[in-house]
Amino acid sequence: MSALLAHAEKKKFTAIYWKKVFEHASDEYFDQVYFPYQPTQGTAVGYHQYDAKLEDFSQATVNAQNAALEKFEKRFEEMRNKASFDTSTRGDCDMVLGNIRSTLLTLETIRPWKKDPDFYSTILTNGAFTIMERKFASPDERLRSLVARERSIPGLLDEARVNLENPPHIYTEIAIEQLPGIIHFFENEVPAAFAEAKDSALKEEFAHTNSVVIAALNSYLDWLKSDLLARSKGDFRIGADTFSKKLQYDEMIDLPLDKLLEIGWADLRKNQAHFNHVAKELEPDKDSHAVLEELGAMHPAPDKLIPTFTATFDGLVGFIRAHHIVTIPSDVRPIMEETPPFMRATTFASMDTPGPFEKHATEAYFNVTLPDPSMTPAQVEGFMHSFNIGTVISTAVHEAYPGHYVQFLWVPQAPSRVRKLLGATTNVEGWAHYCEQMMLDQGYGQPGQGAKDERESKFLRLGQLQDALLRNARFIVGIEMHTGKMTFDQAVDFFQKEGYQSKESALVEAKRGTTDPTYLYYTLGKLEIMKLREDLKEKQGSDFLLEEFHNNFLRQGFPPVKIVREALLGDESPTL
Repeated sequence: MSALLAHAEKKKFTAIYWKKVFEHASDEYFDQVYFPYQPTQGTAVGYHQYDAKLEDFSQATVNAQNAALEKFEKRFEEMRNKASFDTSTRGDCDMVLGNIRSTLLTLETIRPWKKDPDFYSTILTNGAFTIMERKFASPDERLRSLVARERSIPGLLDEARVNLENPPHIYTEIAIEQLPGIIHFFENEVPAAFAEAKDSALKEEFAHTNSVVIAALNSYLDWLKSDLLARSKGDFRIGADTFSKKLQYDEMIDLPLDKLLEIGWADLRKNQAHFNHVAKELEPDKDSHAVLEELGAMHPAPDKLIPTFTATFDGLVGFIRAHHIVTIPSDVRPIMEETPPFMRATTFASMDTPGPFEKHATEAYFNVTLPDPSMTPAQVEGFMHSFNIGTVISTAVHEAYPGHYVQFLWVPQAPSRVRKLLGATTNVEGWAHYCEQMMLDQGYGQPGQGAKDERESKFLRLGQLQDALLRNARFIVGIEMHTGKMTFDQAVDFFQKEGYQSKESALVEAKRGTTDPTYLYYTLGKLEIMKLREDLKEKQGSDFLLEEFHNNFLRQGFPPVKIVREALLGDESPTL
C-alpha cells in the first residue's frame, strides 16, 4: 500500500472514530438535557416517554439546567478543537454547540421565564395540545398522560407568579389577550378530544384535573389584570450584543447589524419598486396604496377561507411535478384546520407537522387563523385583507407546496439525528419564503397556471410582493426595535407604510416582534438560498438542474445555510 493511500485510510478511520464519539455525546445531550428539560418537545418529535411530564421553571430547575448545559458546552468545545471530523459531522457538532449556547443565552440573558407571562400559558397549552392533537396512542393512554401534565399546571402558574419580575407591558397585554381563548380551549376542545376514552375512573379524574386547570388559568388571568399589568414596566428589547449572539448561535450569521440593515433596506426598496411597477401596470391612474386596498378587498369570506386554501393544493402539486421544481415524496395532503387558540394573537397561518420520530400519528396540519368573533365588521375586513387572492397563494406555497410541508416530507432523508432534531430558522423559513417568489418566477400564477387571466396574474404577483414586504419589514423592525432605535408604535406604522400591511396585520406583526426579535430569518434565509442557487448555477453551468438543487438542499435537513452551502459547493464562501 502506498504511503498516500495509507494516509487516506488512516484519515478515513479517524473520521469514523470521531463521528462515533460525537454521536454518543450528542445522544447523551439529547437524552439527558435537551428533552428532559423540555418534555413537550419530546412529545412533539415522537418520543412519548416524555408525555406525562411538563416543563419546570423553578429557580432550582433552571440552575440545574444551566449547569448541565455548561458541562456539555465544555465537552463539545473540547471535542470540536481536537477531533478530526468529516464535513457533515463537523457541521452537526457546530449545530449542537449553537443550540447549547442559544439555550444558555435565553435562560441567562433574554430570560422569558422572568419576563413573559405568556411564556407560561403557552407552554402549558402546548403541553396539552401535543397530547390531544395526534392519535399516537389510544384515547385512554393519551388521556392518562394529559392528566399527569394537568396535575403540574397549577404549579407551573405558581412558578410564574414567583418568577415574573417587571415584565414589559406589551408582554402582559399579549398574555391577557390570549388567555380567554386558552381557557375556552380547556373548557371545550380538550374534553371533546377525549370523548372516546372508555376508562370511567380516568375520565372522572380528568374532569377534576381539568376543572382545576381552568380555575388556575382564570386565577392567573385575574392576577395579570389586577396585579402584574400595573407593574409591568420592563423593557422587551434584547439589545445589539444579545441580538448578534442569538444570530450567531441560531443561524451562524456573524455579519454586523449595520451591514444586515443595509441588506434588509436594499431588498425592501427592491420589492417596493417591483410592487409599484406592477401596480402601475394594473391601475395607471392609482397610486400603489390604492391598488393595495383593491388587492386587499379581493379575499374570500371568512367561512370560505379554509376551503379556499384546500382548493390550491391540486394546482400547486401539478405545477411542481410538471415543471420539475422539486420531488414531493408523498401524495398525502396536509389537513386544514383553525389555528390553536394559544397561537392566534401572533400568527395568521402555520404548518404543524409530526415529529421526525413519530411512528403512529403522522398527520400534518395547515393552521389558518380566522377573525375573532369579537371583531367589528370593519376589523374583520381589515383582518381579511391579509388573505387576499395573492397572499392566499403565497401562503399556500409557503406552508404547504413546496414550502414547509414538502420540507417535512424530506426529513427522513436527513443525514443524522442532529439534523432531524435541530435546525436553523433561516433554513426552515428561508426555504418557505424563497419558494413564494421562486414558484412565480418559474411560471406558476400565469394565465392558465393558477390564474384565470393576465390581470389576476398581476394581482398574484402583488400578493407575493406584499408578503415579501411583510418579511422585509420584520427584518428591519426586529433589529431597530431591539436595539432601541424604533418604538412599538413606530413599528406598527412601519409595517403599514413600508411593509404595505393593514393596520390589523401591522399590530399583530409588531407584537410578534417584541418576543421574536430575530424574525428577520425569513428574508435573510431567502437571500442566502438565492445566492447559493446562483453560485451553484455558475459553477455547474449547463449541468445545473433546479429540481436537483432543491432536492439536494432539502436532503441536508435544516442546518444553517452556511453548512448546506459547504455541502453543495464544497467551500466556505460567504452566504450573503
